Amino acid sequence: RIIRTVVRTFKYFFGLRFEVKGLENFKVEGPAIIVSNHQSILDMMGLMEILPDDCVQVGKKELMYAGTVGLIIYLGGVIFINRKSTSSAKMVMAEVAKSMAADNVKVWVYPEGTRNCTGDLLPFKKGAFHLAVQAQVPVIPVVYSSFTSFYNPKKNLFTSGKIKVEVLPPIETKGLTSENVSDLTDRCFHTMRETLFRLSGSPS
Repeated sequence: RIIRTVVRTFKYFFGLRFEVKGLENFKVEGPAIIVSNHQSILDMMGLMEILPDDCVQVGKKELMYAGTVGLIIYLGGVIFINRKSTSSAKMVMAEVAKSMAADNVKVWVYPEGTRNCTGDLLPFKKGAFHLAVQAQVPVIPVVYSSFTSFYNPKKNLFTSGKIKVEVLPPIETKGLTSENVSDLTDRCFHTMRETLFRLSGSPS
């Protein structure tokens, strides 16, 4: 909560405004998997606008060594995964599934697997959806509008702007098995992609 309070003040220095809808969709009983698109480090400010109290993030291990950002997310309780080791990642995700049930927490995952500021989505990795099915918990999609109108990382261009954030209704996984993971992933991808285009005012 301390980190959230501090990070939320950064938006005033960057000239960012957030318009948030759908926070009531976080109010599900028990654990859940939250998935969102991932565009840049600016996501951290958007995250702190809506992050539920009972939520932890999953991130790549390399972020631990990202200076101040690494320290902040380490102190924030992020669960780090070594993406270069499939066996290690699977072990961590199995432990996450157990912790979700034991501690009654929600887990936030970026299914694109890396930052992407193209105005579209990258194909989703299936880890988060395997985890949701394994734990039989709902998937809650979160979509941030595109940053491309005010942020260009390749040209180091940045101006003030408004970011729309929408929390979508939970997608239930009860009764699903590993055979349904691909369909669940595709369903979530297409729903989030349509929402991204709508929020960003882009043609689908």
